[in-house]
Amino acid sequence: MAPPPSAPPPVASPARDRAVPVRVRRPGARPDGRGRRPGVWLWPTLLTFALTVYGIGRPLLWQDELTTWEVARRSTGRLLDTLQQVDAVLGTYYLLLHGWMSVFGDSATALRLPSALAMAGTAGCTALIGQRLVGRRAGLAAGLLFGLVPVVTRYAHEARPYALVVLAATLATLLLLRALERPESRWRWAAYAGCVAAVGLLHLIALTVLAGHLVLVVRRSRAERSAGLRFGLAALAGTAAAGPVVLLGRAHAGRQISWIPGPDLWSLVTFLPQLYASALVAGAMTVLAVLAGADRHGTTVGRARVSPAVAPQSDGAEAGGPVPDRPVPDRPVPNRPEAVGSAGRGAALGLFALALLPPLVLWAVSHGDVSYFYYRYLLFTLPAWAVLAGAGIAGPHRRLRSRGAVAGVLVALVLLTLPDQQAVRGPFAHFWQGVDYEGAARTIERYHRSGDAVVFDRGDDHWRMLDVGVRFYLADGLRPRDVFLATAAADRADLWATECPDPGACLRDEPRIWLVVAGDAADPLDALPAAQARALRARYTATGAERLTGVTVALLVRVP
Repeated sequence: MAPPPSAPPPVASPARDRAVPVRVRRPGARPDGRGRRPGVWLWPTLLTFALTVYGIGRPLLWQDELTTWEVARRSTGRLLDTLQQVDAVLGTYYLLLHGWMSVFGDSATALRLPSALAMAGTAGCTALIGQRLVGRRAGLAAGLLFGLVPVVTRYAHEARPYALVVLAATLATLLLLRALERPESRWRWAAYAGCVAAVGLLHLIALTVLAGHLVLVVRRSRAERSAGLRFGLAALAGTAAAGPVVLLGRAHAGRQISWIPGPDLWSLVTFLPQLYASALVAGAMTVLAVLAGADRHGTTVGRARVSPAVAPQSDGAEAGGPVPDRPVPDRPVPNRPEAVGSAGRGAALGLFALALLPPLVLWAVSHGDVSYFYYRYLLFTLPAWAVLAGAGIAGPHRRLRSRGAVAGVLVALVLLTLPDQQAVRGPFAHFWQGVDYEGAARTIERYHRSGDAVVFDRGDDHWRMLDVGVRFYLADGLRPRDVFLATAAADRADLWATECPDPGACLRDEPRIWLVVAGDAADPLDALPAAQARALRARYTATGAERLTGVTVALLVRVP
């Protein structure tokens, strides 16, 4: 009997014996590969820029902004001389604005535009941080929430360094997350160190952001021990770059911020309403942030959402069939930006650290001779609150999964903040006590004659900067002689001018003198120092006065 025919040798199946290639879809790419969604940073950046540019020139410049204009317009040599005496901690900003003004001019809009651009950039960075730590939708919500907060517009309309500091600190956080994604990359740590240096050069107090960064690094160093060492070296290098500013800043602190009161426990309670400039907005954002932290599932901060393209293959896929495009559970993915921590709650803790540790550190160190605890110095904590709030309304474990529901929450916030958005664009929105510099300048322009002079109140109300404010708003070429001016502030390398010790000797028998004083006294001469008032009364008489908000403009005519 013939033996049965042997079975044919098994044929290798390419679908079984060959590794199935893993198709990784780039973030934002469509499943069919026909295009990409806009970056998550785009819409927050555009929205914030539109909101901050609208009405940017409407609020009058207030005293701090007038100081910016007065110092930044000086020659580079005089500016550097000034920084040796005062305001060294703002020197980097003054130098940047000095160059900006040489190109774009010194109108109110031109002075404030860098701040608006910085806040728009911060919104984009906030969205990217949210995308990395929570998810795309939550990142988009975080960036939009940041742009909708009225205090963002308020300081985007401020010709001071605060908006640039917010951008630098937020970018430093984003670069830190990128460095923790690839701790072996020297370039990423170098970029982070450079950004930390920028933070310190723009505002020393903002270096307290490193306290929050340390928490993020500690979470990561459990899996990558070298991350802690690299972070320490980068943070030290960045801080050292700001060393000269630290030394000069300490010397100037007593003069520049001696007005800040020492904080108490109540200062911590009222901090958030002051930070947001609205108790209502502060409450809404805090509730949303707490929702993110209280999620019983834990937010996905620190976990990556695995794209369907890298999900485990189904039987159909193993056989060469199509890869099913269905959601899969979140799971950690090594060496991804989202994988900074090992658990969602851990990275939520990192965000709370970014939001809370800087004010706590600043509060603790403000119980000595000088207090640094002031809300606008801590505006850089707003992006962390925005990411937490974005996770609270659009995190992957929240019930607001549909775009319509998330949009509804954003619309509700728009309506909630509308009165504040209108208020920050008012003419005196930046003032503690409004001063109508522009109105005073227009009065002088309207009735000015050739040969007129001017006297400014530099007595007890010198801090109102009536001379600088009126000069800013006067038309180009109209510069009446400042009667009692002895040495200009620029010539003294200082912020304040000096006046004639003998007022009578400084009068030159001008036929008319404009008098600009603070307040609305019945006799404007009463607002001047006694010696100046006596000298003017002896030779001049007041013929009329116009009383504006916070300032009076009177015309003095020489007695025949």
